[in-house]
Amino acid sequence: MTLVAESRETSLSALLRSGSQAEHTAAEGSTFMSELLAGRIDAAGYAHFLGLLRRVYEALETTAVELAHDPVASAVIDPSIERLAAIDADLDHWGRVTVDSPATDAYVARIRESASWGGLFVAHHYTRYLGDLSGGQAIGRIIGREFGLDGGVGTAFYSFENVPKPKLYKDAYRARLDALPLDDAERLRVLDEVKAVFALNGGLFAEMTTHLDRYTR
Repeated sequence: MTLVAESRETSLSALLRSGSQAEHTAAEGSTFMSELLAGRIDAAGYAHFLGLLRRVYEALETTAVELAHDPVASAVIDPSIERLAAIDADLDHWGRVTVDSPATDAYVARIRESASWGGLFVAHHYTRYLGDLSGGQAIGRIIGREFGLDGGVGTAFYSFENVPKPKLYKDAYRARLDALPLDDAERLRVLDEVKAVFALNGGLFAEMTTHLDRYTR
């Protein structure tokens, strides 16, 4: 089945999930993420990584304000799940570092460009926030365990106090995606952007991998 045919016969949320599976798997399988999940990244390395994510979420949440009334993007924008304040709370614990990051520069620029059409921003929002509500929860538990953290100190990024039942939230989010009034070409454009977002995340992870000698526990 061609992507165009699949786009016509399936929901947008299912199309995005199946159509970007290869890119998703590649990003998740990066060496840096494998080392992080194995507990082999030290506190300085995690602070470095979190600082890069802060720039990503600052761009996302600034762009979300700009698109708050956009007929497409507004379907998914939700201030109750924004992460910037939580990242700042975590950085108060881990410490703030300033590092050059061409990968993050490219990611931030792509987010800014997504303001040109709400569907592009939806791709960025979907990829990051639904990921945070899914696999991100496991990362938070690992970080807490490996560094002996209690009471959510240092792991606020992974805590969604306004989402007591993540599965119900994710189901409702996908329903909003599926209700977007997009034609076949627009749906495929959103899918292409989701793939690009996973590639940008993969670039960020690859860049972090180059620093493993500094940050291995």
